[in-house]
Amino acid sequence: MGGPVSAWPWQNLGSFKYLLYGPLVAKVIHSRVWEGGSAEGVWCLHLLLLFAFRGLIHQLWWSFSSMIFLTRKRRIIEQGYDFKQIDREWDWDNFLIPQAFIGAMAFYLFPSLRELPLWDLKGFFIALLLHAAVSEPLFYWSHRAFHSGQLFSHYHSVHHSSPVPSSFTAGHGTPLEHLLMSLLMGLPLLGACFMGAGSVGLLYVYVLLFDFLRCMGHSNVEVFPSGFFETFPLFRYLIYTPTYHSLHHTEKNSNYCLFMPLFDALGGTINTKSWSLQKEISSGKNIKVPDFVFLAHVVDVVSSLHSPFVFRSFSSMPFRVLPYILVFWPGGFLVMLAMWGWSKTFLYSFYNLRGRLHQYWVVPRHGFQYFLPFSKNGINNQIENAILRADKMGVKVLSLAALNKNEALNGGGTLFVSKHPNLNVRVVHGNTLTAAVILNEIPKDVKEVFLTGATSKLGRAIALYLCRKKVRVLMLTLSTERFQKIQKEAPADCQQYLVQVTKYQAAQNCKTWIVGKWISFGEQRLAPRGTHFHQFVVPPIIGFRRDCTYGKLAAMRLPLDVQGLGMCEYTLDRGVVHACHAGGVVHCLEGWTHHEVGAIDVDRIDFVWAAALKHGLRPA
Repeated sequence: MGGPVSAWPWQNLGSFKYLLYGPLVAKVIHSRVWEGGSAEGVWCLHLLLLFAFRGLIHQLWWSFSSMIFLTRKRRIIEQGYDFKQIDREWDWDNFLIPQAFIGAMAFYLFPSLRELPLWDLKGFFIALLLHAAVSEPLFYWSHRAFHSGQLFSHYHSVHHSSPVPSSFTAGHGTPLEHLLMSLLMGLPLLGACFMGAGSVGLLYVYVLLFDFLRCMGHSNVEVFPSGFFETFPLFRYLIYTPTYHSLHHTEKNSNYCLFMPLFDALGGTINTKSWSLQKEISSGKNIKVPDFVFLAHVVDVVSSLHSPFVFRSFSSMPFRVLPYILVFWPGGFLVMLAMWGWSKTFLYSFYNLRGRLHQYWVVPRHGFQYFLPFSKNGINNQIENAILRADKMGVKVLSLAALNKNEALNGGGTLFVSKHPNLNVRVVHGNTLTAAVILNEIPKDVKEVFLTGATSKLGRAIALYLCRKKVRVLMLTLSTERFQKIQKEAPADCQQYLVQVTKYQAAQNCKTWIVGKWISFGEQRLAPRGTHFHQFVVPPIIGFRRDCTYGKLAAMRLPLDVQGLGMCEYTLDRGVVHACHAGGVVHCLEGWTHHEVGAIDVDRIDFVWAAALKHGLRPA
């Protein structure tokens, strides 16, 4: 069990904890409406604004540090943020609630706060002096104490339970620690006020700067240039760096200071690697070549807000449209336009699997743009440049996401392999595993299926595989020529199981639909009650009917030993990736040296499925 004051009293309230801000909000409203803007109401308004800005600082530092395309060369700890850490830090902002009420109590305990001017420069220097002379040494010695015995096991171990520091880690701690932090933050402010130099501006500047520096130290990204401390060596003892504080998190026996390493120097607790490691990381050479790259794309504007660097809590859960997310749609739309005009394929996220680095790269195009005739060449240029870059870097396998391997766009990747026959990177589309996932979802006793998108690569492979199993396949297509071409590929004794249909009405008695082409509500209505819709269409169809069931896009669960994975792919659960992604993973783990582009080899479907299961991938 933890010690006293080691757990937040509202830890089981979830999002309802924000109702605790209600008294402050009520006071602001009451003051505005009935009191003509009383001092109490103005003070409460300042507190609410201040804590909103504090939350924004933590969020912005998180967004910056999670933009791997900007920060990858200066990341200190190479590991990623996994779901366990995200869940552990979910209520990182708990400390803002008591500090808001401490601020409210201070208004009543210290009458001088009621007449604060907007700004007083003298107060800033007084607060800075008190911070260096009082807050810094108090934090240093209390921090060292929290690293010993039961104080660590009952309290400070919570903060250190996060393997990779982030701005949210800065707020992740126990109530006792944050009460102490409130005291250390409040002393310089109260001191300046007692000396007659307090101001509203000082309150905002000091508190926000305090949070800014704490978030910077926990950002896991080195932000100071390599030559700064060589040019100004004195600053080594006046301001800590993210590298300096990350060493404290990894080794836990040094670098205890708040913001000023001077006190570590006086206490003899500076880690000897602090300056050399800072120089090494800030040089920007901290780059590791990935073994596998999944080349993804954006689906739509709303799904783009599911990015890890937007809201970590949102991206770590399966995608769904939430009302508050729609507020950010205009911003997402502007980013889409900017990406369309200027952006190149960029590094999006990463994870590690069995000693191999796997990365997500994103083609900066949204789903609808893939269907604009004038965008085809531009998108293919983006994909081609990404493949050539991966080849130059030494990437082993690059897998194309759904629309990046579109047949009409580039023949499932054949365009690039044909154009560059000497590629060392293996370009794959993952369609073989995608077909295997869909086929293994179909119950063994099914004797008839209805297939849309029947003449596509996936449709062809599914139809040929099922007819070999003596399953009757109703192939929806208006092209008799394409149907007959596929039918001739089937063994002679199985061709009778492939049947061309031209209307959805032909499937009115078939309860197994495999959807490879978007179908409307009216078309779904033609399916009988109890139908299950398997699908490989992007984006997935909308489930209109409550008397039917809808499968998700073909996907597989990554092995349990995956490390640093903290985001969900579009519509999928935690730890689950689309089959086109999983196919590339299997290709990499198996060490296959062939490209997988063009048509699907039906004979390899069972082989690839067995390889996936062998490596610990499981049906989602």
